Amino acid sequence: MDVGRARKLRRNMTEAERRLWAGLRDRRLDRLKFRRQHQFGPYYVDFVCIEARLIVEADGSQHREETRAWYDYHRTKWFEKLGYRVVRFANGEILKRPAQVFEAIAAAARDNLKR
Repeated sequence: MDVGRARKLRRNMTEAERRLWAGLRDRRLDRLKFRRQHQFGPYYVDFVCIEARLIVEADGSQHREETRAWYDYHRTKWFEKLGYRVVRFANGEILKRPAQVFEAIAAAARDNLKR
């Protein structure tokens, strides 16, 4: 595990990631524990709730590029094989409609907890 890289990622969060973290930290969303910039196998995820088996990703504009989209697709499939659900939100969506984003995250977590 590369703790140094995780620390660097936490120090250099985007504004969208900071906003998400403000709403997810300290069990603020449905009393669920989220971790940020967590290493998962060969990958780092923006946010993860182990209990709900939910990964939340904040995607910048580079994620619309074909090669990045292909990489994200395979990465998501890897997490799904482990039983995790991945939800992705564009940075602009997080910044412009945070209430809707947090409700979507809460709904996905509740759905996963029912399984």
